[in-house]
Amino acid sequence: MSPLLTIFTLTLLAGMAMPIGALLASIKTKKSAWFENEFRHSITAFAGGALLSAVALVLVPEGVKNLSIITSSIYFILGGFAFMLLDITINKMKTSTSQLMAMLADFFPESLALGATFSINKQSALLLAILIALQNVPEGFNAFYEIKESSNYSKKKIIGLFFILAFCGPISGLTGYLWLASHNEIVSAIMLFASGSILYSIFQDIAPQVPLEKNWAPPMGAILGFVLGLVGYMLTI
Repeated sequence: MSPLLTIFTLTLLAGMAMPIGALLASIKTKKSAWFENEFRHSITAFAGGALLSAVALVLVPEGVKNLSIITSSIYFILGGFAFMLLDITINKMKTSTSQLMAMLADFFPESLALGATFSINKQSALLLAILIALQNVPEGFNAFYEIKESSNYSKKKIIGLFFILAFCGPISGLTGYLWLASHNEIVSAIMLFASGSILYSIFQDIAPQVPLEKNWAPPMGAILGFVLGLVGYMLTI
């Protein structure tokens, strides 16, 4: 398989995790409200674990290779600061798609980094694709609930929208591979910027939604999400 086709496939599959998450959220069950509430909290925690593993195992280790400590720190902080400004803007807009916008804000730079990383380290690119997919399933799940509960969109329309947005992954991935692969410092900056934004998202939007009084399953979602990333990382070394 050619590099371009491989990148297209990897990023598309990672993007397709968004409509898959939305599809899972659209399936009605006869479970109790308590079970559904705890299940949603667990899914949110799983997303946090997968995001954290992407930061700890791929984005930061690869990102710091071509930059100094000070420069790396600056790009990481800028990522968190930029996402904070985005979060403030979304809250002021009072939009029903805040979760969707946050998901795409992560997906774009991650796909760029994936495409650029492919020419340098194919194993790291594959691992990053897996982690992106793992995080996109629960993020698509939560974004579906948010849009469904605050709009009149039908289930099919929401899932169809997510399906179309999945193709943003190949566009970003191929852009990263064709135009950024030879610029190692830019790629590193993108990785660290994305890492900062992801970490902000984890502690601002994801972690606060996880705790449930006298329930211990949701935090284990974060543990399982991180362990999945750890297993993938250990398989590539």
